[in-house]
Amino acid sequence: MEIRLKDIAEVIRSKNAGPYELTFDIIFKEWETFKVACEKKIINEKIIADLYGIPIKNIINIIEFKPAKAIKVTIIRPISSGQLGETDVYGAQQHAPLVDLVVEL
Repeated sequence: MEIRLKDIAEVIRSKNAGPYELTFDIIFKEWETFKVACEKKIINEKIIADLYGIPIKNIINIIEFKPAKAIKVTIIRPISSGQLGETDVYGAQQHAPLVDLVVEL
């Protein structure tokens, strides 16, 4: 079954993880959906690399954080926070591509 990430996640957000990294948090609404998402690896390196136009080597980690029903992704920021030309100092608007991501459950 194909479904948009925003329909199964309670929270999808991004934030700085220091000036050179971004972290994305996907917190699921239901435990069963979280479990299936983890089993099927619906959030994986290829999907993140394709979605953000970055090489896989720039993905630092993808963690399934069971206590929070969450999947956390950390990547190297394409432009460091506050650098000339950077438009989102806090990294708070970088989650947008994840919102409409269609995943297979």
